[in-house]
Amino acid sequence: MSERAATGSGFGRVLVFVYGIFALSATGRSSVQLLTKASEAPVAYTLSAVAAVVYIVATWALATGRRTVALVAVLVEMAGVLVIGALSHPADIEKSTVWSGFGSGYGYVPLVLPFVGLWWILRTK
Repeated sequence: MSERAATGSGFGRVLVFVYGIFALSATGRSSVQLLTKASEAPVAYTLSAVAAVVYIVATWALATGRRTVALVAVLVEMAGVLVIGALSHPADIEKSTVWSGFGSGYGYVPLVLPFVGLWWILRTK
């Protein structure tokens, strides 16, 4: 049996970095949204905060090799981006979340990231 890399090593470091960037950006975005205009779209802005928490947990779990936690976080992220992406409407862009439009506001990285994360978790030891 060949030795496989830990989730936070090799390519995993790049993945942790990308998840960290999304954790910071989603946290910043949701904080500003909730502090300045929460009454305009409380559900959307709360979903932004949920996305931030998911990215924070995924970053921490991938970086520290907690595969089960990382797997759950990535699956929650995948479900979130697919469900929110399918339910979001382009006219609501000013009230969007990280996952709205399948992450179109972030170059569709939120759509691709959980698939890459899942692939990495399943291929590492």
